[in-house]
Amino acid sequence: MISIQFFARYREALGSDGERLQWDASLASVNDVRQHLLARGGAWEVLAEQNLMCARNQELCGLDEPVSDGDEVAFFPTVTGG
Repeated sequence: MISIQFFARYREALGSDGERLQWDASLASVNDVRQHLLARGGAWEVLAEQNLMCARNQELCGLDEPVSDGDEVAFFPTVTGG
């Protein structure tokens, strides 16, 4: 299983702070997980944002980061301050 967490605006848009997906070889990277979620359409398209940030096992990473069974993947928008 992969635990997926959504933060800030993504959590609000999706109406959920996370879910669990059964891991399989097609979910080999963070981007594969994102594409799997995007395929749902509708509100999930919020994850198509170009400036999306992500983490694997609570460490910032790129979309090409490998994913294994038991990992946690998090998606969150970039943070700006003033």
